[in-house]
Amino acid sequence: MRHYRKELWFQIKSRRGFVNITSDIEAELLESGIKEGLLLCNAMHITASVFINDDESGLHQDFEQWLEGLAPERPHSRYRHNTGEDNGDAHLKRTIMGREVVVAVTGGKLDLGPWEQVFYGEFDGMRKKRVLIKIIGE
Repeated sequence: MRHYRKELWFQIKSRRGFVNITSDIEAELLESGIKEGLLLCNAMHITASVFINDDESGLHQDFEQWLEGLAPERPHSRYRHNTGEDNGDAHLKRTIMGREVVVAVTGGKLDLGPWEQVFYGEFDGMRKKRVLIKIIGE
């Protein structure tokens, strides 16, 4: 069995945002040379997420509104975590959206459904954060 590891770095210019990273992951899969196996992609920061869904701007706006309803950023004083930080909401949003995805690799391609895309979700941006790609297989 072979393995491949790569880190992607992101710096979102706003506090929150979603980035389609499917093509970045596909490029790393091609670089790995692995044709059959599994690809793990996970956020390496507790206030960021990797998830699979549709690449539709209305849906992304719905995510933003829904997450803000569940864990509003303000008032910062509502979170016990916010002692010296103001990102208590970002930790909760990450928990809701998830840490990672695992995608089957078949014939050297990501085995995604017809509308599925992989996204990096940022909930406490404006600083560099990384995403791990780990591919195992043959």
